[in-house]
Amino acid sequence: MLKSPFEKYDLICVLGPTASGKTRYAVKLARELDGEIISADSRQIFRGMDLGTGKDLEEYGEIPYHLIDIADAGSKYNIFEYQKDFERVYRDIKQRGKTPILCGGSGLYIEAATCGYYLPEVPPDMPLRAELEKLPTEELIAKYESLRKPHNTTDYDTRKRLIRALEIAIWEEKHPVKRSSFLPKKTKFIGISVSREVRNARIDARLNARLAGGMVEEVRQLLESGIPPEDLIWYGLEYKFLTMYLTGKMEYEEMVSRLRIAIHQFAKRQMTWFRGMERKGIEIEWIKI
Repeated sequence: MLKSPFEKYDLICVLGPTASGKTRYAVKLARELDGEIISADSRQIFRGMDLGTGKDLEEYGEIPYHLIDIADAGSKYNIFEYQKDFERVYRDIKQRGKTPILCGGSGLYIEAATCGYYLPEVPPDMPLRAELEKLPTEELIAKYESLRKPHNTTDYDTRKRLIRALEIAIWEEKHPVKRSSFLPKKTKFIGISVSREVRNARIDARLNARLAGGMVEEVRQLLESGIPPEDLIWYGLEYKFLTMYLTGKMEYEEMVSRLRIAIHQFAKRQMTWFRGMERKGIEIEWIKI
């Protein structure tokens, strides 16, 4: 009997920018390897945020998936909670003899799952936040990258997330970092490769389809359920721009145009993160699908 080329790995991680087709590939791999998928998407965590986060749950078919729809929209689920939830799900999948497949594009979540160190629950430091607020975004990113080894950048779609990530990194510099006893020790990274032109075309087509499919109504319902506009804006991208439109701060055409550009920029930042990962010695096997 032929051995699987993935047999020597504790975890398979399928990563890629938004609209690259990584979920479809992870599902295909799960069928071949008797696997289950663990999401590494920082917004698919939340219930009721479906079209805007691109859950596309129909793609999974019969394949079990985890860490999707586990928190209420409007809550502030954090990276500390994610690492605990990941370890719990990962342990369960391994103990049942299945293959765990991490799939997503959220850099900080992939880092928490694969880098093998303990993330403490860092208390808020309001004076530090006030100081960081004074700095331009580019300087915040550079400061964050100087503290993270390897240089794993987060999803920089809002300054608030970036400042919180930097707050955690600064705290960790002053406190000993413990090793986790169960995080995967050997991960196979597979990157889904797609040209910028194809990626942007897919982003535009997908955005149009989601707007036609009720994404505006999804955000309207979240607002009507009592979630404050500033909380939805905190989630960035679709929820930021659609909330601004629905609260009268932006016309529809402007919202669509600015959102399209923001998603293009977001995908570019994701690719920058993955390239930085490779420069620090993490091997990613890039494939086209």
